[in-house]
Amino acid sequence: MTKRTTIGTALLGLVLAGAALPALAQPQSGPQTGVVFRNTVTGEALDVTQGKEGGRDTPAVKKFFETGENLYIGDKSCLRNGESLFATSCSGCHGHLAEGKLGPGLNDNYWTYPSNTTDVGLFATIFGGANGMMGPHNENLTPDEMLQTIAWIRHLYTGPKQDAVWLNDEQKKAYTPYKQGEVIPKDAKGQCKPLEE
Repeated sequence: MTKRTTIGTALLGLVLAGAALPALAQPQSGPQTGVVFRNTVTGEALDVTQGKEGGRDTPAVKKFFETGENLYIGDKSCLRNGESLFATSCSGCHGHLAEGKLGPGLNDNYWTYPSNTTDVGLFATIFGGANGMMGPHNENLTPDEMLQTIAWIRHLYTGPKQDAVWLNDEQKKAYTPYKQGEVIPKDAKGQCKPLEE
């Protein structure tokens, strides 16, 4: 009998006898990098590879998944798209100006879920849903569309600038909230191509 067969037979005998086996070395994974998105209610990690196809390979999404920074904040071309996406996916519950309706307001400095003060938290809520009628939107919006929607929600903010943690110091100085009637041109230049109609 070979040495390998003898060890295998001995291990099988231990298993059948109900004995505890010594821990075998397991391959170690490398250190985790990037952002871990967590369900707003349960805290479980979200699998952002799931959901609507596409919209995961843009430079903005790659940067966001790595650092949590939304490159679309303040970009007029992305705000133009975000306004349209918000109108079709969010305004029915949150109001046209994110003032709140069936769902909570999103345009002030009170957050039903404090994690939504960050773009990572707001993305997780949009992607994975929350309590009440806030279901996951990962089947009808791509991650890139979610970032554009978040940029629009942040543009609607009416609270104190110092509470806008999603803005860096330079952005806080330049920030002007949405004024009702403001129109963003369809040909606004920036990172986001116009949405397909």
